[in-house]
Amino acid sequence: MHVIDHVEHLHGLPAHTFPQFTRSKDMPAADAVAWRIELGDMDGEEGSDDYWERFLSTMPAEDVRALIIGYPWYTEWGMGSMTGTLAEASSRLVGLEALFLGDIVAEQSELSWMEQSDVTPVLTAYPRLRELAVRGSAGLEFTAVRHEALRTLRFECGGLPAGVVRGVLDSDLPALEHLELWLGDEYYGCDTTLEDLAPLLEGARFPALRHLGLQNSQFQDEIAAAVAHAPVVARLESLSLSLGTLGDAGAEALLNGQPLTHLRSLDLHHHFLSDAMTARIRETLEPAGVRVDLSGREEEDEYDDDDEGDGRYIAAAE
Repeated sequence: MHVIDHVEHLHGLPAHTFPQFTRSKDMPAADAVAWRIELGDMDGEEGSDDYWERFLSTMPAEDVRALIIGYPWYTEWGMGSMTGTLAEASSRLVGLEALFLGDIVAEQSELSWMEQSDVTPVLTAYPRLRELAVRGSAGLEFTAVRHEALRTLRFECGGLPAGVVRGVLDSDLPALEHLELWLGDEYYGCDTTLEDLAPLLEGARFPALRHLGLQNSQFQDEIAAAVAHAPVVARLESLSLSLGTLGDAGAEALLNGQPLTHLRSLDLHHHFLSDAMTARIRETLEPAGVRVDLSGREEEDEYDDDDEGDGRYIAAAE
């Protein structure tokens, strides 16, 4: 599987694309699938507004539970206009529980080109929303908000702005169980630091949190070292430090830190660990019943003497 694929399931529902240029009656029930809203031909006779309105009119909109917003929408690579459109439709989509903004793959746009906007108005407009995922971070903002129903929050990108992280951590999300942050590379917009993550690692935020993903990071070893002694880990059921530049130093810190044997799963896939270190991790955690994902061992890239870095790379950047 590629790192960035089309969404196949959302909120436990299979994805189904609402058809363009057709009024087929052979469609699933409104609440049986996660509806993908995707325009494949912007030159056709049906434009964005017509397509969206036809979806809302064709479906019993009040029964729609999950939406996947695909490509393109209003601008060539952008989701920004869609957040306002969704907010305006909240009086019709009263049963919406899950939303994925940016179901776009590399053949359609590079991850770093995908335009977003402030996604907080969507949460404000949909107080029953339980799951929000956002792909792409150019122009992305997240203003601190209180939301009582949100259980899953996920950001997929190659460079997560520190302002977004701060907005999330300043938010009041009492039901949040699953938080996933793809931090990325500074070249693609990541200016998040360990200091920004400190309130999260200290465990003072999000009392219901059971899964934490700090992933796709250029400084994955440093994150692992901080996580090794972070109070929040004691109440987690699963932890993901995958997709980044994790090496033996970060893994050593994890093994020398607090016990991780209470976890159900530890995801480290896409890593730069030695065979000896992967064996140590398995020998330490698997006998305790922890499912450890150590797939995707990467080789460091060769580079010229003038290049910076150690040859490691994150899984999703450009």
